[in-house]
Amino acid sequence: MLAARIRKERRNAGPSSFVLDVSIEVSPGITILFGPSGAGKSTLLDCLAGLAQPDAGRIAVGGDLLFDSSGAIDIPARKRRIAYVFQTLALFPHLSVEENVGYGLSDWPEGEKRRRAGEILETFRVTKLRKQRPDQISGGERQRIALARSLVTEPRVLLLDEPLTGLDAELKAAIVDDLRAWNAAKRIPILYVTHSREEVDALGERVIAIENGLVVSRGSPMDVLDAPRRKRLAQASGFENLFRGTVLELREADGVMRVRLEESACEIEVPLGYAAAGDRMNVAIRAGDILLATERPHGLSARNAIEGLIISLEPRGTMVMARVECGVVFLAHVTPGAVRTLELTAGRKVWLVLKTHSCHLVD
Repeated sequence: MLAARIRKERRNAGPSSFVLDVSIEVSPGITILFGPSGAGKSTLLDCLAGLAQPDAGRIAVGGDLLFDSSGAIDIPARKRRIAYVFQTLALFPHLSVEENVGYGLSDWPEGEKRRRAGEILETFRVTKLRKQRPDQISGGERQRIALARSLVTEPRVLLLDEPLTGLDAELKAAIVDDLRAWNAAKRIPILYVTHSREEVDALGERVIAIENGLVVSRGSPMDVLDAPRRKRLAQASGFENLFRGTVLELREADGVMRVRLEESACEIEVPLGYAAAGDRMNVAIRAGDILLATERPHGLSARNAIEGLIISLEPRGTMVMARVECGVVFLAHVTPGAVRTLELTAGRKVWLVLKTHSCHLVD
């Protein structure tokens, strides 16, 4: 178990400053540290690793105290047995793969060092690359080597700062599977920093959401990211539609509120919340939670059917992003097949269909 209570102030250019003030516990297994850029994720990892000193707080792994401001304890980074993989990987270009992996075992006997390096290279399925240098192998292979180099010393905590950036989904999944297999035997806490919702979904387990230097939510990915409570977290979680709204009325018997979006005539029903008529609030909606119809819908349980006009259709990977003007502009995901079947084109009238509980209220 990794437990930390950290406060650190970071001076920015000018009079402003950023304050990291968090308390976390990380159990064995993979815990995602999720949040928008600038939230304080990397600063937190630097403090845990011993690369930055908190202004106040306490860091412990198991029964060992690594930092305690009240007791003037600050164990140096090299003695913390915490492995740290950066986004840049920082492999030594002049060393072979085997030499890179064995670098942290410099005090070991040569034979034992070679054996240990060989075992971890086999775990990450890169044994055949042992004599090659980093510039001779692919990006995915370099990621595997960086992980192997960090884990060969058998750390008691692993910190990963967006280590799979730039890799395709299939390659990410394969590397994560190998990491899971390694940790199934070792059972150490792994804190994995990302602002990619796709990586969160692939890794699963637990999520700690951080924003503006504070922990704003924690729990399962579904609990934290499918119903975010804060605006920037909703944006980072992939809610493409984010509107400012005004509460028009509360319908307590129906469990809903009527909200007008922005300053338009567009009104929708959202889940009942702690609000009164006239209150302002933010409403977040995923593009993938919106259905398009070419005829006025009827006989549906979904409470929101909004008439609009398609502005544009833009291919986005395997999906098409439809921009629909309804007084405010909604973004909706549709498949290329649906575009063809429904004969969707710019300028066509459509209806957006939204379930009430697809509309999330955020601070």
